[in-house]
Amino acid sequence: MEQDQSPEPKNNNRVLLIVALILVLLGINGVLFYMNQQKSKQNEQLQADVVTKDAKLEEQIKQYEALKADFERQSQEVQGMGLSNDSLVAKLAQINADLLKLRSFRAGSFSIAEQQRFKQRAANFETQLRKKDEEIAQLKADNEALYTETTTLKERQNRLTDTISTVVRSNQELSEKVAVASRLQAENIRIGVVNSREKEKADDDNEFKARRVEKIKITFNLGRNDVSPKETKQIMLRLIEPDGAALYNLSTGGGTFMIDGAEAFYTAKQDVVFDNTRQPVQFLYAKGAPYKTGLHTVELYEGGVMIGKTTFTLK
Repeated sequence: MEQDQSPEPKNNNRVLLIVALILVLLGINGVLFYMNQQKSKQNEQLQADVVTKDAKLEEQIKQYEALKADFERQSQEVQGMGLSNDSLVAKLAQINADLLKLRSFRAGSFSIAEQQRFKQRAANFETQLRKKDEEIAQLKADNEALYTETTTLKERQNRLTDTISTVVRSNQELSEKVAVASRLQAENIRIGVVNSREKEKADDDNEFKARRVEKIKITFNLGRNDVSPKETKQIMLRLIEPDGAALYNLSTGGGTFMIDGAEAFYTAKQDVVFDNTRQPVQFLYAKGAPYKTGLHTVELYEGGVMIGKTTFTLK
């Protein structure tokens, strides 16, 4: 009986050893499983962190690109107003440098410290951008006000110029009217001849014998004119022979003067103080040589303007 019971303890020990080994293996597998789970969670967290950092990096890059576009817009607006944009050019250079640095993070790490630094720089740039926009808006308003004021001044100047031109034209027209109105008129022009014995002869038909003429006598009155000033007037006489030439001799008082911008000869002249009393005026002209036969013309001028004209015939 004792020999039959001895193998049982050995079998029990073996079973216990196997069970223990199984338990150890299960424990090791459990630990390994737990560690794998933890590692997977860490990898997932790391992957999530990388995605988050990449998203923040791209967001920051887009923010800087938007800032760059806004500063370029400001630079164009300022330049369009004819103002210096040196400060904006400097800011654009800074933003471009930051953009270059941010894009370089795509190939490396974008630390939290770098995120904070660039976020703060972007905030500063946005503050400067808003301030500059306010300055540009004020400049535009000032320019608009200045443009409106300049336009108003130009309109006033144009109206004033038009008014001055109108006044000048009116004055010129008035001066011309006054000049026309102030022209003297030779009235009652009479022609007489004086022979060698100083005997005078008149004829209502103004016809005389040439061989008896020594001097030609022209008399007339200066008509009344309340516009013309009372002053010395220079009266020119032109005695035109039948061939159309005016008698002209320096020794007898002849000379030249201007008629309508052209030089003309006069036969004689005299100064008369005009007193608006229809005062008489007389010319006595001696040619000093035989007179030509035919129709002669007498023209009287004052101030380069004809004031009277008549004819007479020598036979």
